[in-house]
Amino acid sequence: MSLGLPVHLVPHHVRRAYAKAAHVVALICILTGVFVVIAIQAVLPTRILWPALIAFAIMLVALWQLDRHRTPLYNAAYLAVGGACVYWVSVVAMSEFPGAALSDTFVLSMAKVALIMVGGAGVRTITAIAWTAGGGLVAGLATFIATRQTDSTFVIDGTAIAAVLLFCALQVGLTITRVRGRSSQPNLHRAARDEQLSAMRYRIEIKAAAIMHDTVLNHLAAIANAPAGEIQQTLRDQIDRDLEVLIGEEWLLDADGAPDQQTHVEWRTSPLFKAVEESRQLGLEVEVSGDLAAVSRLGLERATAVALATKQCLVNVSRHAGTDRAELVVYGSDREVSVMVIDTGMGFSEEETGSDRLGLRQSVRRRIENVGGSVQVWSTPGRGTSVMIRVPAVDRAGVQAP
Repeated sequence: MSLGLPVHLVPHHVRRAYAKAAHVVALICILTGVFVVIAIQAVLPTRILWPALIAFAIMLVALWQLDRHRTPLYNAAYLAVGGACVYWVSVVAMSEFPGAALSDTFVLSMAKVALIMVGGAGVRTITAIAWTAGGGLVAGLATFIATRQTDSTFVIDGTAIAAVLLFCALQVGLTITRVRGRSSQPNLHRAARDEQLSAMRYRIEIKAAAIMHDTVLNHLAAIANAPAGEIQQTLRDQIDRDLEVLIGEEWLLDADGAPDQQTHVEWRTSPLFKAVEESRQLGLEVEVSGDLAAVSRLGLERATAVALATKQCLVNVSRHAGTDRAELVVYGSDREVSVMVIDTGMGFSEEETGSDRLGLRQSVRRRIENVGGSVQVWSTPGRGTSVMIRVPAVDRAGVQAP
């Protein structure tokens, strides 16, 4: 498999990790606000601060839903619910401390920062920054309205502004890093392949030197030490056998290559290999890697389904991806066999695929689901597509996993 994640998958995983980090920050801010409210309530039991805990609890539920779904609809819902919660916490705090409460107190700052973290669910840099700024504006507006209703003093919250600026700076930094990573990844691929070729060349040179010593040099020494006259028949036969080995390149095979040879045979007799060869005949260059022996642990029905689904994926690459290269990686575990088809072509949006395009829906998804498997598709327009096919494997006793 190529070095690192495929280019089109990197932004997806980075955004997901960044959203998780942002939501963890929001969770910490909410829990900190809860702890502070409880502490003040314990020290000042005459103050009625417990209604703020209800608002924090509602905000926790909204954050949990946002972390699960991360869609524009849930972003907007989190802003609406979170804004109402910030307003409610502000009203409670300012009502219980008239004349002393300001709009930038620590508890309110924690609630506002938690709302600002909505930007972590943005799918692109611009949208993430827009959601972040929106969270800051909603939080500021909520506290402003609360100050007007409670005759408190509105103060611009430096903590919330710093959170917005820091979040936006991180988004810009991540974008720059991704751009640089995409430009350097081809060089990393070439360096990795050159290193592999160099190591392979070195092993062949060492083996060639050893086989040269064991055959040609030994034979020359035997001929030099032989008595004058015709070479003995036994020595002649030995030279002929060694020459056949050298000409046939059998010396390139590892001494312990029996398992690899068995794997090679199993792979070449599998339906998946036939599907790959048929795709190559269509002009598609397919690079195969991974645990090829895993295909032997598929029953006939599932092996056929995987082969046909994989062939359809490769046909899609050939017809629609705008590239003549694809990568096929086989993974194996005790319970399942996975086949991943990767290309760096045009990519697409599965939701926008026309109803007349039945290849992915019928020939891939439904075929694999009918044999108890699953299909996952990652695709970004302009960056390529990856299709992961998973099916249960046959265990050592020959029973298919459920």
